[in-house]
Amino acid sequence: MNAVRRIAVVTGAGSGIGRSVALELAAAAKDTGARPGWAVALAGRRAEALEETAALAGPDADVLCVPTDVTDPAAVDALFAAVRDRYGRVDLLFNNAGTFGPGGIPFEDVPYSAWRKVVDVNLTGAFLCAQAAFRHMKDQDPQGGRIINNGSVSAQVPRPHSAPYTATKHALTGLTKSISLDGRPYSIACGQIDIGNAATEMTQAMQAGILQANGELAAEPVMDAADVARTVRHMAELPLEANVQFATVLATNMPFIGRG
Repeated sequence: MNAVRRIAVVTGAGSGIGRSVALELAAAAKDTGARPGWAVALAGRRAEALEETAALAGPDADVLCVPTDVTDPAAVDALFAAVRDRYGRVDLLFNNAGTFGPGGIPFEDVPYSAWRKVVDVNLTGAFLCAQAAFRHMKDQDPQGGRIINNGSVSAQVPRPHSAPYTATKHALTGLTKSISLDGRPYSIACGQIDIGNAATEMTQAMQAGILQANGELAAEPVMDAADVARTVRHMAELPLEANVQFATVLATNMPFIGRG
C-alpha cells in the first residue's frame, strides 16, 4: 500500500452508504497517527450529488468527482483511467453502486426490463468495476490492493417480493469469493460487507412499514450509516496480509435473525 497516502474509489458515492464511506475515508486523511490517510475518487451517476459529497468532505479533503454509469464498460474504464492519471494507483475499491429495483411486485409479475436493470447495476456493474480495479492493482508497483463489495443482508436471506435484488446479491457473494481466490497471487484482497437497515434514502420506507414474510406490514429499526462506514474503513485499513472475508452489520433489532 502507498506509504504516504492511499487511493480509494467509491461507487454510488453521491448518497447513502457510498457517501458515508467516502466521507469516513476522506476524514481519515486528517487523522493523526501512524496510518496514512486516503484520497477518494467519488463515482456515481449524478455529478451534482458527487459535488455535494465533495463539499461535505471539506476543503482539506483530497477528492476527485467522476460521474460514472457503472453499467457502461467505457465509463468504468474512463473512471479508473481518471484515477490513474490523478493519483497513479488504486489501493481500494468500495464496490457499492446498486439499486433495489421495483418493490412490492410478486415474483410472477416482475417485468423483464426491471429484472435486467437490477442485474445490470448490481451484478454487471460490480463485475466491471472490480475487474477494472483488479487490472490496475495487478499492474501497479507496489502490486496489490483491496476490493470490498457491498453485498447486503439480502445476500444471505431474502425479503418478500425481492427476487431480482436478492438474486444479484447472492451472485455477488460468488463474485467476492472468486476475486478473493484469483487475487491471491497479486496481493489483491477481496471482502464483502452485508449491510442491513442503514438509515439512508433507500430505506426510508422501512421506518414507516414494510412487508414481512408472514404477510404483515411492520416498521423496522435502522442504524446510522456512519456505523457502516467505520466498519468499511476498518476492513480497508487492514494490511493486505489480513482480510475480513465477510462482515454483517445491521440494526440490532431488525428482523434478520429469524426472518421468515
